[in-house]
Amino acid sequence: MGLYDRRKLDNGAEISIWEITEDEDELRRLCSPIPNDELEELQIIKSESRRKEKLAVRALLNEMFPEKLYLGHHDNGRPYLQNCAIEISITHCNKYVAIISHPDSDVGIDIESIDRDFSAVEKKVLSEEEQDDLADHDTNLQLAIYWCAKEAIYKRMSRSGVDFAEQICLEKFSPKRDGELEATFTHRDGTEEHFDLEYEVFDRHVLVWLVG
Repeated sequence: MGLYDRRKLDNGAEISIWEITEDEDELRRLCSPIPNDELEELQIIKSESRRKEKLAVRALLNEMFPEKLYLGHHDNGRPYLQNCAIEISITHCNKYVAIISHPDSDVGIDIESIDRDFSAVEKKVLSEEEQDDLADHDTNLQLAIYWCAKEAIYKRMSRSGVDFAEQICLEKFSPKRDGELEATFTHRDGTEEHFDLEYEVFDRHVLVWLVG
């Protein structure tokens, strides 16, 4: 399939999505030439599905940017472009890879399949108030949105040791096919940052992102 979607947002960000339908050899051809450090990383990944995700990220970067960009990672795992000042965030699952970029604002993005069982998320990453806000229907979808939203904020904050239940809190929402979310990140010193997120559901997947 290759490029599944590419869109410009009103806030200046761009989201691109790659559907992974190619086999590994085809992805390698699409990515050629692959930067040496990425080749070395691929050689130590034993899982074929993980290698395909990594290759799809490179293929999507090549689709998004006409010039050759080199992908690096900070010590905390946050990706960045070594030879470009554009901010990016990357997410992938078995079927899709998505990248959000912005010229200067911090970004975060996450995708998950709603065929996954998210029941463990309720006790693990939701506050008591968020647990009380869960709807009686579409609970797995709502939990998937909670998870993706908190993951997107975590990626945007680029911090280690974050308590998802205590530090990342979402306002009550009803799960739909797409919508907006409000969230608060509470720092260890008690100061708060507020975020507006967007989400959509497609092909039994949830995609959540934020800019700023």
